[in-house]
Amino acid sequence: MGRLIKAEFRKTLSLNTWWILIIPLVLVAFWMSFVWGRITNDFADYIGSGTARIIAGQAGVSADALPVGLLSIAHGVNIAQLIPAIFGVFALAGEYSSRTITTTFLTAPNRVSALTAKMITYLLWGALYGLLSFAVAALATVVTVNGDRLPSGGEWLAALGGTVLAYALVTLFGIGFGAVLNRVVLAVILLIGWFLLVENVLLVALWNTSDIFGAILPNGAANGIVGGIAADAFGISSLNLPGDVEHWDKLGLQLAAGAPGVISWWAAALVFLAWTVMFFAAGWASNQRRDIT
Repeated sequence: MGRLIKAEFRKTLSLNTWWILIIPLVLVAFWMSFVWGRITNDFADYIGSGTARIIAGQAGVSADALPVGLLSIAHGVNIAQLIPAIFGVFALAGEYSSRTITTTFLTAPNRVSALTAKMITYLLWGALYGLLSFAVAALATVVTVNGDRLPSGGEWLAALGGTVLAYALVTLFGIGFGAVLNRVVLAVILLIGWFLLVENVLLVALWNTSDIFGAILPNGAANGIVGGIAADAFGISSLNLPGDVEHWDKLGLQLAAGAPGVISWWAAALVFLAWTVMFFAAGWASNQRRDIT
């Protein structure tokens, strides 16, 4: 297994995909965190003084002292996590397109070993992308947010752990999604369209009906891992918000945390893990039978 994992790393490093995708990852994570750092540095004015007083009162602190830097980090890493998902698409679908999958399967003892090595390799790649994304988002946050509004030491660590977890899972999700469709271009277009447009439109359109969609749909659940950490810190997850917060104010608050409809970070992680397992298992099963000639 060690040799297969080493071979997978050599294979990915021999291509340009891994470093080309770092460019949009860094740009998106930095500038989204930079912009939201600017906005959330004046958090009380942004969400409205009345609602700010409710949240601050629950937290037992002054509204000006809330760790709004968490909101900046959450937005940066959440938008940028689409990049490792795209990277994951190339793991299997890319090999079928380039016709290197035959060599991959024939040089391994069996397909299970080859796919397991690929899974472990891309988990590590996802974690590395997560570390880089967090570092860039944290830098933008420190530059734009006042010192008394930055996260505490424990909140920094929680956001880092959540980012690494989310990026590892979303990379596996991309592998499974690409393996099921077996078409790189189609998978990438559908991923971008769903994550950035379709799901967000559905979320807003159906918000009056139910706010549960943000917690159970793939993008919402993925965003809810780091966004849920920010939401929990502010007491603005779906379970913690006071009853006197208006329904649409609730959406605005949770959008500020990058996690509309989120229940809690760990619940979001479990939901997205279920989506990841479903797609990865489907991709795994289809590749056990797929012809490689």
